[in-house]
Amino acid sequence: MRNHFRNKLFAVMILLACSLSFMISIIDYQRMRSHTVESNVNQVNAIEDMVQQTLQTVEKVNYYYNDELAEQMRRASVQLIEKYEENPDFSTWDFQALKEKYHADIYIINQSNTIIYSSFLPDMGLNFNQCCKKIAKVLENRRKSGEFHHDGIDLEQKTGHVKKYSYMATKDKKYLIQLGVLLENKAVFQEFDFLKANHDLAQKYPSIEEINVLNIAGKPFGKTLSGKWLTAERREAFNEALTSGEKIELEGEKDQRQVIYRYVPYKSEYDYGTTQQKVIEIIYNQSVIESTLERNKQIFYIQLFIILTVTIMVAFVISKWMSRPMYLAFHDSLTGLKNRAAFDEMAREALDTHEKLALFMIDLDHFKTVNDCLGHDSGDQLLINVAKTINKTVDKKGEVYRYGGDEFLVVLYVSDREIVSNMAKQLLSAIQQAINETNSLAARHVTASIGISMRPEHGRDIQTLYKKADIALYQSKAKGKAQYQIFD
Repeated sequence: MRNHFRNKLFAVMILLACSLSFMISIIDYQRMRSHTVESNVNQVNAIEDMVQQTLQTVEKVNYYYNDELAEQMRRASVQLIEKYEENPDFSTWDFQALKEKYHADIYIINQSNTIIYSSFLPDMGLNFNQCCKKIAKVLENRRKSGEFHHDGIDLEQKTGHVKKYSYMATKDKKYLIQLGVLLENKAVFQEFDFLKANHDLAQKYPSIEEINVLNIAGKPFGKTLSGKWLTAERREAFNEALTSGEKIELEGEKDQRQVIYRYVPYKSEYDYGTTQQKVIEIIYNQSVIESTLERNKQIFYIQLFIILTVTIMVAFVISKWMSRPMYLAFHDSLTGLKNRAAFDEMAREALDTHEKLALFMIDLDHFKTVNDCLGHDSGDQLLINVAKTINKTVDKKGEVYRYGGDEFLVVLYVSDREIVSNMAKQLLSAIQQAINETNSLAARHVTASIGISMRPEHGRDIQTLYKKADIALYQSKAKGKAQYQIFD
């Protein structure tokens, strides 16, 4: 019985310790997971800030150092308009010679916003109304104004080369003369090359797949395009970021890998017109965070295994140390039955949960003669045998206690007199049989007497039931012992 109690204690401690350890481990794992995810987000945010700062620096430098270039482009535009006044037939113009003269590509845009002549042949036939509606609207406004306009950092549609463009309408407003100066070979740009800076960032951080800067048409700087750059989904996210001014993220695929596309709106403080607004595209993967989370998960499993192993070992040792004193606190050391302390504790629970019950008080007759004549060892053995007999007879129908000395208590969870009487008879018979198995005890006329009280018939509280069971026991002894008596 004591081993059974220790096993139960061990099981309870294991369950409690494992639950606590598991909860702590889960909380710690979730904390590590949140920290990893947060660190990854912070890293992407930091990269985003670096890209914006680099782009801002480039635009600031170009703003202060490109005034002379803008003036050169204005003078060239005026001269070309004068040339148009003299000779409006562009087919006779030598655009390659003009390019060499002005160190700029020359584009003639008609009223349909189509490039009909140019020194840059790949752009011939480019229709802004079809490819770049946002730019087309700006071109219409500039055509109407008739003034000279120049933009900041822009890109060549076909090649992605970084250029500076200017626009000036002919006096008849039929054409726009556009000039494009390549900035990539300028010393200032080479010193503050944001394309290279973006490439270096992507190389430095494994989670970054690619960083691009897009113009308002969604074209990337520094990329030679053979088709559309943005898919329909990415185009929608790009447009939303551009119009709302809010950061937009989109899950997708790149080279058959899952990635996240982040679109960050950027508005220049030093650029105006079509080049004032741009969108930074950061394509990043979750491989680093996934590998970190997987590594954390493995660490979690290892830690959990170690914690559970140590917990089980500690619980086993503690249960072994504590089981005996805890067991003896509520059990009789001789018979293994629950003791008086257990009865006082359990009685309150029994009264709360069972409206009807019967209290048996069992006492051994002539027990003192056994100790006096046969010795205390024989008396102890008798108590052990009687305890086993009572416990076996009652079984699961109630609870058995050794209340002290040769006195035993049985709480039976019924109040039917017939059932109570039958149980009393069974107990008397079984106890007597156990006593008679030892001839020396039979010769001493050792028997058992039982007094019984019942709830609610004889009282409701345990003290009243105990007193009336004691009175009934006295009555059974007075009538000749070896019998039972229900309180009357």
